[in-house]
Amino acid sequence: MYGHDGFWMWGVGGIFMILFWILVILGIAALVRWLAVSNGGRPRNEERSHRALEVLEERYARGEIDREEYLQKKEDLNA
Repeated sequence: MYGHDGFWMWGVGGIFMILFWILVILGIAALVRWLAVSNGGRPRNEERSHRALEVLEERYARGEIDREEYLQKKEDLNA
């Protein structure tokens, strides 16, 4: 029915379908990686804890909290 040419077309179509799905999977993996790591390569959770530590240091520098409270909160953030 299809002959030799029909078989060849189905084979090429199958290869292109496999390549298409490989590209889709690689694209999704790249998107997930890009969303997970942002702003200088730091994961988002590390960025939040880094910012919290900066705020804590600013509050200590302004005298809003004493040394003991600063050290306790810093230990809590690093844990």
